[in-house]
Amino acid sequence: MTLCEYRPGLEGIPATESSISYVNGQEGILEYRGIRIEELAPKSTFLETAYLLIWGGLPTKQELDLFKDEIQHHRRLKYRIRDMMKCFPESGHPMDALQACAAALGLFYSRRALEDPAYIQAAVVRLLAKIPTMVAAFKLIRKGNDPVQPRDDLDYAANFLYMLNEEVPDPLAARIFDVCLTLHAEHTINASTFSAMVTASTLTDPYAVVASAVGTLAGPLHGGANEEVVAMLQTIGSVDNVRPFVDDCIARKAKIMGFGHRVYKVKDPRAVILQKLAEQLFEKFGQDEYYEIALELETAVTERLGQKGVYPNVDFYSGLVYRKLGIPTDLFTPIFAIARAAGWLAHWKEQLAENRIFRPTQIYTGPHNQAYINVTERLHLWDKKAQSPSAVRNGSV
Repeated sequence: MTLCEYRPGLEGIPATESSISYVNGQEGILEYRGIRIEELAPKSTFLETAYLLIWGGLPTKQELDLFKDEIQHHRRLKYRIRDMMKCFPESGHPMDALQACAAALGLFYSRRALEDPAYIQAAVVRLLAKIPTMVAAFKLIRKGNDPVQPRDDLDYAANFLYMLNEEVPDPLAARIFDVCLTLHAEHTINASTFSAMVTASTLTDPYAVVASAVGTLAGPLHGGANEEVVAMLQTIGSVDNVRPFVDDCIARKAKIMGFGHRVYKVKDPRAVILQKLAEQLFEKFGQDEYYEIALELETAVTERLGQKGVYPNVDFYSGLVYRKLGIPTDLFTPIFAIARAAGWLAHWKEQLAENRIFRPTQIYTGPHNQAYINVTERLHLWDKKAQSPSAVRNGSV
């Protein structure tokens, strides 16, 4: 067996076979189980989409009603998890809190029976039901307030917005938020999904699988990008500053947040839908002060970098939608996790069907046959430019 060519970031190297989702980056196509996202998002709901992704097909009305009922009645958290959150630092990022809480669920449901369909069903229900409650609870607990208990009479999206603000949301706002969850639910083998699959391949419990994926999603090059987009728009400040900002970024070869994608070489189809959702919200509740800046930025970047396949991705408009829904900026990525849990669980279930532990190889670039040097003889061997542990501690490099 010969080694394959090394590709940084495994770019373009298939890691698995999957029937969950499909992306054609040249044509801007995204499908969940063969259904185009433009078809699914306006007609389905997040929980129906989650069922589709995880179980492989659209549910009957009876199946969907049962699935929704199970999730509605598993939203509450163990009081020990709420107490654990009270010990988290107020300055901690909600993604770190979510990762800790997702992992902690495994302590309460530690039975591992990966060949038992009832165990898999129960894990899916618990994770989809409790992750939104965790996110909303930490938002209030970190300010010294008790969390708002979920309401069984509200649907998935409306209940989350209610737990954030203890106010039943406007139906349009709840519906738009539900569509946002659908748009973020799945996107083939992205970084967090791959992390989930690697963890799943060890046959650990699903709570550890989701916790590992949450930790991966937290990075600014993945789920954290939507927070960075809002910060960037605030930094630009006005429409007049857009083109000088773009010129400066291009000159410095700096990343423009919310633009470009490893797969899409046209405008992300999710960004197209999110922009329309934002405009619906603005029409009813008033326009966001940064929307005109965002429009000008899209125009300027498309003019300068469109020929290189750099267009808005899913993160560019999602932050503006969440802002108008009254969601704090540092909850943008946890909301991404609420949605993407459906995709992670779909890949977890698919991985279990024909599991083989991930064990990639490497291309070794270090030396061979090195002699052991006695500790008293090593000082003169250090490269003065090398950041040895002692040099770093002493502040000499």
